[in-house]
Amino acid sequence: MLSTSVVDGHCSQMHGVLKLLNELLPTVTREQDIEVQLLSDREAFLIERPDIVEKFGIDLLPVLIQVLHSGVDMYICYGCLSIISKLVSLSKSDVLLTLLQTANFSSFLAGVFTRKDPHVILLALQIVDTVLLKLPHVFLKAFTKEGVLFTIYGLFSPDKCSQFMSSVFDGRRFAKDECKKSGPPDVQRCPCFTFDAGPETGSCKLQKDAVQNLAKDIWTNHFSVESPNPEKVLTDILQKLRSLSTALTAMLSKSLNDVASTQEEDEIYNLLHQIMLDLNGKDPISTFEFVESGIVKALVNYLTNGQHLGGKAKNGAVDQLYIIEKRFEVFGRLLLSFSDPALEEFPLLTLVRRLQSALSSSENFPVILSHTVRLRNSYATVPYGRCTSYPCLKIQFVKEEGDIGLRGYTERVLNVDPFVPLDAIEGYLWPKLNNRKAEDLKSSSHALKEKGSSSSHSLSDSPLSSPEGTASFELRTVDTGDLTDFHTEPVENEQHCPLEEDGSTNADHPGQFDKEDASPKLLFYLEGKQLDCTLSLYQSILKRQLELEADNIASAKLWNHVYKITYRRAVKSKKSYDEHHHNVAQSSLSRRVSVFNCASFFSGMLVPEVDVERSSAACDILSLLKSLEGINGFRFHLMYCERISAFAEGRTDNLDTLNLAVHGVSQNEFVNSKLTEKLEQQIRDPMAVSVGGMPSWCTQLMTRYPFLFGFEARCKYFRLAALGRSPVHTQSTSISNMGVSNGRQHNNGNFPRKKFLVHRDKILDSASKMMDLYARQKVVVEVEYNEEVGTGLGPTLEFYTMVCHEFQKSGLGMWRDDHISLDCMKSSEAEDSKFLVSRFGLFPRPWSPSSSMSSGIEFSEVNNKFILLGQIVSKALQDGRVLDLPFSKAFYKLILGKELTMYDIQLFDPGLGRALLEFCALVERKRYLESLCKAKSCELDMHFRNTRIEDLCLDFTLPGYPDYALNSASDLNMVNLYNLEEYVSFIVDATVKSGISRQVEAFKSGFDQVFPIRHLEIFTEDELECLLCGEQELWNSSALLDHIKFDHGYTVSSPPVVNLLEIMREFDDKQQRAFLQFVTGAPRLPTGGLASLSPKLTIVRKHCSKRVDDDLPSVMTCANYLKLPPYSSKEIMKEKLLFAITEGQGSFHLS
Repeated sequence: MLSTSVVDGHCSQMHGVLKLLNELLPTVTREQDIEVQLLSDREAFLIERPDIVEKFGIDLLPVLIQVLHSGVDMYICYGCLSIISKLVSLSKSDVLLTLLQTANFSSFLAGVFTRKDPHVILLALQIVDTVLLKLPHVFLKAFTKEGVLFTIYGLFSPDKCSQFMSSVFDGRRFAKDECKKSGPPDVQRCPCFTFDAGPETGSCKLQKDAVQNLAKDIWTNHFSVESPNPEKVLTDILQKLRSLSTALTAMLSKSLNDVASTQEEDEIYNLLHQIMLDLNGKDPISTFEFVESGIVKALVNYLTNGQHLGGKAKNGAVDQLYIIEKRFEVFGRLLLSFSDPALEEFPLLTLVRRLQSALSSSENFPVILSHTVRLRNSYATVPYGRCTSYPCLKIQFVKEEGDIGLRGYTERVLNVDPFVPLDAIEGYLWPKLNNRKAEDLKSSSHALKEKGSSSSHSLSDSPLSSPEGTASFELRTVDTGDLTDFHTEPVENEQHCPLEEDGSTNADHPGQFDKEDASPKLLFYLEGKQLDCTLSLYQSILKRQLELEADNIASAKLWNHVYKITYRRAVKSKKSYDEHHHNVAQSSLSRRVSVFNCASFFSGMLVPEVDVERSSAACDILSLLKSLEGINGFRFHLMYCERISAFAEGRTDNLDTLNLAVHGVSQNEFVNSKLTEKLEQQIRDPMAVSVGGMPSWCTQLMTRYPFLFGFEARCKYFRLAALGRSPVHTQSTSISNMGVSNGRQHNNGNFPRKKFLVHRDKILDSASKMMDLYARQKVVVEVEYNEEVGTGLGPTLEFYTMVCHEFQKSGLGMWRDDHISLDCMKSSEAEDSKFLVSRFGLFPRPWSPSSSMSSGIEFSEVNNKFILLGQIVSKALQDGRVLDLPFSKAFYKLILGKELTMYDIQLFDPGLGRALLEFCALVERKRYLESLCKAKSCELDMHFRNTRIEDLCLDFTLPGYPDYALNSASDLNMVNLYNLEEYVSFIVDATVKSGISRQVEAFKSGFDQVFPIRHLEIFTEDELECLLCGEQELWNSSALLDHIKFDHGYTVSSPPVVNLLEIMREFDDKQQRAFLQFVTGAPRLPTGGLASLSPKLTIVRKHCSKRVDDDLPSVMTCANYLKLPPYSSKEIMKEKLLFAITEGQGSFHLS
């Protein structure tokens, strides 16, 4: 209940609860001795009844701590701490010990100190002071271990603060003036008055230097007696970890840009092993000790060879990637190891959990809420000329002095869409500012006038027009008051009124520059600082304000202010960093055979991280978490490499040891609950009509570290980023209505509906025509069949199911198993040989790059079908339709933009994949023996499972595809031990690279016509399958009772209902699919199962005119209604139901 019920805004329900609790508990000042002074009746009552305070605290304290851990805003944080402070003050020592011993109170307080508001810090200090007064011997050591001691010392000596707390004091100003609130009435109240009963407002009650003074008093009274310097009271485990960290850093610095010797690498491995022993040891390690030790930074430097955040690899980028890959392999094997008896827990899991705790304590990403901003209709002149239902930013574009290559723009204040990226604004301005373009446009316009031609396009259709030719209202000056609505009415009916999605391609918006030159042409500056072109203007301004004000809340002031944006021409760089590392990745393959063949992953570890200058500790934590998530994903690769090395070096002669089961960490362990809740709050904000309406950290973290967020939160972000949504009020929007998992109609309210007529005997033709009409339009398509009366949800879901089945027919030349024999098929499906059956999922059939036809099938037809398939999949995601497409995990990886390697072949062809791995092991043994012999004349007697390679009679054609020649050279006809490596590399290339690249690109091009496929990259393969194909689990009893509605004559206890539920529980997989298709139109449930079915599955009584037992059940698929006659027995019901679900398919008529 807690994390999801923390509603945004200090006027929320949570605020009301906190205000009530604050009123119930009296305030006890620090100077007040509750045993002596005169007390109010409430205070006296609570002091005389410590049992009531104890019961109140036991019930309330864990809840308050949980709320604070969920990443709430500053006002809720202040309210919770205020209550905790009162509880601590009112409790006697023995009661207080009872309250605090069940919670890790020291760690909780250390996390509170990462807040940047002085009101919050002062309350935390007061709590520390009171606790130490009452329980000094209990908490003095705990506060030292958790870093509270260092925090307090840093508050009045910030120049000497620890690494862990450095982000807390970065740029903090504890001046009294900072807390004063002035301005319009809608500005937030000071926290001093937020939870007061009366309407009083005014100057902040916080005294100047109150935080520093109290911190110094606490240090003097409680800590300085032990030691005047906090560095001298470091715990033993912290000092030990620091020494290990220092040793690792020193050793790495010796070989920063050179390949380390074997001895040095062994010493580094021993250090890493010792670090993991200590982290997994019996001595408890606090989050503060873990971060302050420097272990995180040392490990990041090790994995990136000191290139973390370096921007580029210095001295030999190829060598850098090689070193990074080798260290990734070594560290991965260490973390995945179970063989060491000294490691009591799984090392990878231990390290991930410590990093998650450290990230929650050190991150400081702000939640920016706009509950004080009134949504209103506006007209955004820049960049697309369209109406919006949210306010626009008021911008004045000014040319930088001295830039003679650009024209000056209008000095008027323009309405700018706040949520589009800056590169879209650049695309609008560039033709108007570029002297050459402007002359071309002017001459073109003059030529058109001479021909007497006239344009009927709207203003938004002509964004390249010069300022002189623009209508007067497009460049009108905007007053500081509210934007007028005088353009809203006429524009509402135009094509540009619906909200555009944030991820639209350039083709969707004719103001953007051409793709052939995507480098920035303009640089924008706000108050002298260059703006990031990938951010929206709103994000850039917000980022600038956050640099000046801690915990800023977006208010009306932000929208009323006129911003002066300076622009100048961008100077093209010789080569971008991404291009540089792409070439590095390619050239590295020529140096050696890569272990992973995923150079892009390792080069990506060198790319500058997300902008977290407010929290440097979080930067290293994020980087290390990304590496660990990669290790977890590559765990099969890592362990296969280790087994192959063991075989090559003769440590084992059994090829069967290559078959292994590797245990990894659940993906849920990488989810950070605090960041997930922050993102959820941000998405619920009314202004979050696109990802450009949220703080930049949301997009940056989601792009680079999507694993940090829960699946449901990523689903909501995906809907927002890929499709956009209309702005809604938080209070009227439930969480389920925002995500993909809430059912099949989650977004139907956003887009208009269009009906499309389908012919059952021409399903693929109909699908192709539908996509030609609607793939590029943001409309929800509903199907009706020719000469049938049904329409709506049920027929539409059935249409998508039929299309999926058409793509699974044999003879299309699309899939690997198209030539599979009936002997390999499941007996249940072998009857109909028209449909392809693959036990491991569908994967593209390899086509030779030089081939245009195979087995009478034109490759162009195959290519077009993959384009259509991409359109269908993307449109189904947009409209919320469930598909019945059993793609292989490897194909999902390709959809997500991941590279496939030899290790992935086992995902769709285990026999071939296993054979290639064994061949690879032989190649590595051959290379190892040759290195020992160091003579070319060394004869090698090696066998593949007691058979010479030559005796296998393998030629250079792709196994299973004799018309696919792997190499045209005449001297490579047969495979032997000396060309086996080339044979393996050719097969891998044909199977997962060049042989399928054209088909994959065709699929992606079709997908991109609906929305960019890159938006899917925040999901894993399993999650993407769940999004596309829904749930596949069989029902259980509780799910049936909880998520089925009984109505119109039936209740849950009606005998026919009892019989039906028993029958449904007895269904096998095939019968369940048939039942679902009969009732809903699709054989699978959406993500979330029965609970997410919308409308809810409803069982109603069917009134029969004749004998009940002779009638059949009927359905209304649009409402998920099953009309069930009250049969006389369970047996008859099951017989009639099975007949209906198997024979009652293929048409929609009135029932």
